Amino acid sequence: MIQVNQLTKQFGGAAVVKDLSFEVAAGAVLGFLGPNGAGKSTTMKMLTGFLAPSSGSAKINGFDIQSERQAAQAEIGYLPEGAPCYEEMTVYRFLHFIAEIRGFRGREIAHSIDRVLERVSLNAVLDQRIETLSKGFKRRVGLAQALIHDPRVLILDEPTDGLDPNQKHQVREMIRSLSDEKIVIISTHILEEVSAVCSRAMIINKGEIVMDNTPEALAELAPEHESISLMIQDLDPQEVASALSLLPESDRVVLDPDGRVTVFPKSIGSPLLGAVQSLVAAHEWRVVSMVQHRGQLDAVFRAATEGGAG
Repeated sequence: MIQVNQLTKQFGGAAVVKDLSFEVAAGAVLGFLGPNGAGKSTTMKMLTGFLAPSSGSAKINGFDIQSERQAAQAEIGYLPEGAPCYEEMTVYRFLHFIAEIRGFRGREIAHSIDRVLERVSLNAVLDQRIETLSKGFKRRVGLAQALIHDPRVLILDEPTDGLDPNQKHQVREMIRSLSDEKIVIISTHILEEVSAVCSRAMIINKGEIVMDNTPEALAELAPEHESISLMIQDLDPQEVASALSLLPESDRVVLDPDGRVTVFPKSIGSPLLGAVQSLVAAHEWRVVSMVQHRGQLDAVFRAATEGGAG
């Protein structure tokens, strides 16, 4: 369990993180979202004990990250953004070094390395110097060092930043495989990542939490969620729009320049689609296209971080 209570960080009198309070339970993958400068990385550094808060507290599985730092950090695997490695070392030597730092000795070192190599698929480059690896493999090495001591909490800052689509997919699959047994927090600005791997999404803006729910629930707040766009053959679009606006389930209707008509529901889960289909059948309209839209997280993110939150 991660427990954060009124966590605040000020630099030069300006609050970068303001009174953050939240909890994360085992088995959760929390996507920590926000625009550049929102306070994401600062929060991650405070949660891991690399930066002292100005006020407030954070506990990792019951250990206060300030007063019980060593015990708390033993619970955490941390992958900072652009995590540095000793590039002149081989992958094996680097992981051996990290295992020693974490307190492993003798056979414990070999066991911990074997376990993590299997998890992140690094056996093929085990004897290569880190400087010769692709960015994708370097990111895997970073994940391996975060996992070497089998922590119960994994904190990843921009884990797929700069990776190609195949590499991103591979890293996300690794994260999903870890989520059953660990708390995972991913700080990212990539909304696709949150939808792909997270069970919970928290949006932070100007150092404050502005939204916190499942990615699916947040996407439903998008204005276009469950709206229906259609084009009808050989019929004035204005006539279509007028008929749709009379439906009891309709909130508003928008007519696009290309002749496409979009009708928005009065509430989430309303029977708007059935009503539109019945209207089409009753008038015997010849449908060129009809699409019901799903809300997109990026629309909600923009609204939450540019002023309004809906």
